[in-house]
Amino acid sequence: MDGSADGNPYLSGNFAPIADERSAEALPVEGAIPEALDGRLLRIGPNPVAPDPSSHHWFLGNGMVHGVRLRGGRAEWYRSRYVRDDEVVEARGWPAVAGPRRAEQLGPGVANTNIIGHAGKLLAVVEAGNLPVELDMDLETVGRSDFGGTLPGGFTAHPKRDPSTGELHACVYSPAWHHLQYVVVGTDGRVRRTVDVATPGQPMVHDCALTARYFILLDLPVLFDLEVIAQGFQFPFKWHPEYGARVGLLPREGSADQVIWCEVEPCAVFHPMNAYDRADGNVVLDVARHDKVFDSDMLGPGDSRPTLDRWVIDPRSGKVREHRLDDRPQEFPRHDERRVGLPYRYGYTAAARGGEMTFGALIKHDLEQGTRESREAPAGVSFMEPVFVPASDGAAEDEGWVMVYTYDAARNGSDVLILDARDLTGDPVATVRLPGRVPYGFHGNWVPA
Repeated sequence: MDGSADGNPYLSGNFAPIADERSAEALPVEGAIPEALDGRLLRIGPNPVAPDPSSHHWFLGNGMVHGVRLRGGRAEWYRSRYVRDDEVVEARGWPAVAGPRRAEQLGPGVANTNIIGHAGKLLAVVEAGNLPVELDMDLETVGRSDFGGTLPGGFTAHPKRDPSTGELHACVYSPAWHHLQYVVVGTDGRVRRTVDVATPGQPMVHDCALTARYFILLDLPVLFDLEVIAQGFQFPFKWHPEYGARVGLLPREGSADQVIWCEVEPCAVFHPMNAYDRADGNVVLDVARHDKVFDSDMLGPGDSRPTLDRWVIDPRSGKVREHRLDDRPQEFPRHDERRVGLPYRYGYTAAARGGEMTFGALIKHDLEQGTRESREAPAGVSFMEPVFVPASDGAAEDEGWVMVYTYDAARNGSDVLILDARDLTGDPVATVRLPGRVPYGFHGNWVPA
């Protein structure tokens, strides 16, 4: 499917799904791929097999993963593969998806939001109760995973890996629950700890944050609301500012009754950039902040333009000081993940161009100096989420590469740009030409070999 789709913007242009899976080998490259890059740059997003344009919500399409394999200075292959779910296999006549099921599974078991590597496995993940889906290293679906029977419910789209332990820390929610669940997955791929934290409503919690002392919960006013379904929309969450907004600090090895709740101005946050403890006992949390979502736009997050904000949380008083770091509309904040939960200097975002829904710039933020550097895309070219890859384990915080999938409307095709993180606006280190377009999706990661 390409082009317009009866006025639904999330089925049009490069939001539209592609018709088939694709494979290509020995990709053409301009420039020189660094020899140190040995792994897969993976990306995932919705690719619905049978959407209803009148009600299709961007977040609900069947998952499709895209990947480029880099090794020895070469781009060995590109592949796109469905993350198989019940609807996909029925539509294509493929075998049923193996693995456990949950009674609270949403829809056909879609996993479309992020793809991570952990304990030697690739996992496509999504929020709101569905299980991860394991893929092999060629991106073929293996089956649903409950971490060897240790995961009590579903999982999340955004686990945070503690760089000191290698464990994954996650906030899980479900429309069937009146609580949030803190889940820690060990380096052996098994859940070692869960904590259920009661909430007054049923909030959508897309992401979380981590510091050396705390796991950070977001209880914000985007709530499960069956009235949305009654009105003919598919995604059952709506903006309810009267609910209020708060941030919870859960001690890493603490219990639910030890959560410190701190109120903030009503807002929506899909993605923190990072968080850390300060020497004075306060906690810094940097976020892409939306004034509201799912208020009038019930098909996607189009109600406001997100800004990059800093919250300084005082656990003793429960007060939060909020201030803006950058008012240019921007999302998909990333940083050097060796600094997860630790003080950090640099962050990267994708920034909007004018009033467009797509991202026409990449920004590198120097959070110590309060400065920023912006790489503007040529007309008709859009960026997706940037991913920072360090040059080596011991490299400095910005010593490495920013890698990003792009879309060029003029040729209806995509590339992967490899940029020097210390020279974001300079010529690309390398450009990998892909055999077709990669639709705008959500998230991805570099998974080293």
